[in-house]
Amino acid sequence: MPPSPSATPTDASVPAEVQLAEVQLAEVQLGNAELGDFLEAAGLLRYDPAAITRIYAGHPQRLVRRLWQTLVPIGLYLLAVGVDWFTGQLKLKERARRRARECAELLAALGPAFIKAGQALSTRPDIVPPLLLEELAQLQDQLPGFDSALAMACIEDDLGAPVSAIYAQLDREPISAASLGQVHKGVLKGGQRVAVKVQRPGLREQITLDLYIVRNIAAWLNSNVGLIRSDLVALIDELGKRVFEEMDYLNEAANAEQFAALHSHNKRIAVPRIFHEATSRRVLTMEWIDGVKLTNLEAVRQLGVDPDDMVQVGVNCSLQQLLEHGFFHADPHPGNLLALQDGRLAYLDFGMMSEVTRESRTGLIQAVVHLVNRNFGALSKDFVALGFLGEEVDLEPIVPAFEGVFGQALEMGVSRMDFKAVTDDLSGVMYKFPFRVPPYYALIIRSLVTLEGIALSVDPDFKILGAAYPYFARRLMEDPDPSLRRSLHEMLFDGEDFRWRRLENLIGSASLQEQLDLEGLLDQVLDFLFSPNGGLLRQQLVDAVVERMDSLAWRTTLRLGRRLPRPLQPPGLRERAAIADDSAAGPLLDLEPVRQLVLILQDLPGFEPQLLLRRLPRVLGEPDLRRMGLDVARGLAERGVVRLLRDVLVTPEVKRSVSMASA
Repeated sequence: MPPSPSATPTDASVPAEVQLAEVQLAEVQLGNAELGDFLEAAGLLRYDPAAITRIYAGHPQRLVRRLWQTLVPIGLYLLAVGVDWFTGQLKLKERARRRARECAELLAALGPAFIKAGQALSTRPDIVPPLLLEELAQLQDQLPGFDSALAMACIEDDLGAPVSAIYAQLDREPISAASLGQVHKGVLKGGQRVAVKVQRPGLREQITLDLYIVRNIAAWLNSNVGLIRSDLVALIDELGKRVFEEMDYLNEAANAEQFAALHSHNKRIAVPRIFHEATSRRVLTMEWIDGVKLTNLEAVRQLGVDPDDMVQVGVNCSLQQLLEHGFFHADPHPGNLLALQDGRLAYLDFGMMSEVTRESRTGLIQAVVHLVNRNFGALSKDFVALGFLGEEVDLEPIVPAFEGVFGQALEMGVSRMDFKAVTDDLSGVMYKFPFRVPPYYALIIRSLVTLEGIALSVDPDFKILGAAYPYFARRLMEDPDPSLRRSLHEMLFDGEDFRWRRLENLIGSASLQEQLDLEGLLDQVLDFLFSPNGGLLRQQLVDAVVERMDSLAWRTTLRLGRRLPRPLQPPGLRERAAIADDSAAGPLLDLEPVRQLVLILQDLPGFEPQLLLRRLPRVLGEPDLRRMGLDVARGLAERGVVRLLRDVLVTPEVKRSVSMASA
């Protein structure tokens, strides 16, 4: 008799009964000894390498057969690559690309775990050479559907009721199938149209077995291939954790609801409703959404929707996920993004989600600032802070490598940079130097590259960095995070010179965002002005006020001096009064800093002078404003003393004598 699942020494959440559909399938395909392995693996709800090792180390029959199915084709492939390398054929780009394509095809043929492993490697430029990276990025996990009878049995077993008691109607034939499951269209008893995702029978057992094999291959490679710097076992463990999360449809349901809550304020985003009464770990019932794939341009236009607008909605939403919420959809392929007739963009399939910490989000924005400033030394330190490089790594040779990757691209401006080309070049740098790509970054790149691919199908001239920069600008201008305040200061100042053009570009870019909070943006500008980082800007403003008021006072003094009787005019003033003074003396609003700022703000959509007037009480109450007033008074007093001595009391004869003596 095979061991009972309840005896499995894995965790307390192991179900009391193994699902009927899986057992029926296993009894047909496996013998009694192997059925025990199947039951134990089917009971694992979390990825546990130790538990998986115990299962297959103790019952090797199924393992041996699977090893034969996997290691033989892998060995033959590696042998062919070795022959090409030995004969020098791999140096030919066409041969190398063919071998890379064969690798992707082999992984697809080996099943779900190998497909997922290939997809994970496609985001790891520190491990995989560029050509293979490109081929793995195209790896699809579409597989034929499985027997509908098994799907119906799985639904009934998991939900504890006949299909007819749960659904008024359910199509037996799936509308789509992937590596982990397939989707059926149906109608609930309440009349709601739904999509029902059903997991493949025996999937958990197959995944655990393949992960065990792949993990051991990774361990062997780490031990015997010195060229591999990254920890492949850790990569497989991260993959295993994510695949187990994907196989838990209750987790996917929770992800969908969290995503919907985070974007509930955005009327352009749609998320299907989850029906919990018809959802379990292997069955997910969600609202059916009528829409068309974003890449089907003709169908999108027939809906009366502008494809370019939908792409911009998707880009803005993705950036908000990455940089604001830190909870993002890591698999936005065309099948998971639908354009709806009402102009909304629907997100589907929340099995692959990832999180970015607040520190990492801030670090990414800081890296963009250093990139824009062409400060490649600081950029290399950002990569250390973000976990790409160890603190012990010598950054000196990496700085010129960054300059080589980004320097030429920046000549056209950030908004014109080719993201795919830059990431490809950066992949070469990461492969050459000791980079370690964090899992969150790998998923971010996969998400953005996929999104750019969709956008390019709509607009061949699309540049995702150009579309993203307004969002970066808005975050940089609006976010009160102290680190971003320092980054804003770094971007706006070149030494002690304030870069008005940079501020204009930032505010102008931020204004392109549909969700721009103009009042919040003005508050952040004032926050920056009166923050420690705004000290240089305040000093520039003080200097401009002193210059203008001193000029105005001097011109007034000259006019008054002309009206005095000649004997009463001081000698220096008499001479100066005869000379026309060309100093500018316009109103204070014409001060260069104030004028520049007003001109920039006037170009913002929705800007009105009242927005500034309403902030006068706040400005007048700022302690720094009083200090600025004292600095202005001190500056005027100093200039007044200088003018009194130099231009009023000193006679022209004395000035000429001093000049001749100094000559």
